[in-house]
Amino acid sequence: MNKHILITGATGMVGKKLIPILMERGHQVSVLSRKATRIKDVKVYLWDVYESKIDPKCLSGIDTIIHLAGENIAGEKWTDARKKKLIDSRVLSAQLLYKTIKEQNAPVKTFISAAAVGYYGDAGDQVLTEESPNGSGFLAECCAKWEAAADQGLSMGIRVVKWRIGVILAKQGGALKAMEQPIRYFFGAGLGTGKQWVPWVHLDDIMEMFTLAAENDSYSGAYNATAAHPVSNIMLTKAIAKQLHRPVWPINVPEFVLKIILGELSAVVLSSNNTSAQKLLNTGFKFKYSKLELALADIYQTK
Repeated sequence: MNKHILITGATGMVGKKLIPILMERGHQVSVLSRKATRIKDVKVYLWDVYESKIDPKCLSGIDTIIHLAGENIAGEKWTDARKKKLIDSRVLSAQLLYKTIKEQNAPVKTFISAAAVGYYGDAGDQVLTEESPNGSGFLAECCAKWEAAADQGLSMGIRVVKWRIGVILAKQGGALKAMEQPIRYFFGAGLGTGKQWVPWVHLDDIMEMFTLAAENDSYSGAYNATAAHPVSNIMLTKAIAKQLHRPVWPINVPEFVLKIILGELSAVVLSSNNTSAQKLLNTGFKFKYSKLELALADIYQTK
């Protein structure tokens, strides 16, 4: 059955690619944006999360919301002001959407939210399922508040799906661009111990996850949106270097150096998340790219 879907954060890497895919599947798409922008065959409505302003017409006929809005976690150093913005951009936006749904008595049945594996904090080698506890540290706190904001819809009878996304591997932008830079310039090295688990996922598989969650009512709650085979930081570094035909230094970048350069933001690259994709696999989901080598080959050989 075709849906009428409202997307927030539509100018980001996931949103940009998701819009045409949903439309090809026969869904109608509208977008909430901070700036006036034109997207072919898509109605664009304006909102300002920090001012609590939203065009109420954005919810007209909407049955599904895909909530991708949120400041870039790794975009800047984590000052106190930046941390507040990272949380507010996720929490206040969800609250504003739910408040408007109530006020407009909108027919929203499904709320699909981006979330992140940062929810688990630094968990070493422990295998992480969706039942694993919320970890410690800023990233884990931010993710817990992000998910709690999405879960407000449950009391309104709305189906809520939260995708705990790992490192998205994509042709343009995203984490891979940052990871490959030092390798390209012959400075490739493991970070910290290099043993920390990196839960990765190909952008194409993320597209399928969001699309299926919109189309299929059996999806609900949190899912690890990560490939079935996570790898260590050094394995990922070596796999990227192989694609770029570059060497990897035998000496890792020490943890203390990363902390000096990045401050608390170093948690993004030093945390270990050995996520399990079993809950997602149990739905019958088929990964297009379950092995890292295949995912990177697709990205680098079709650039």
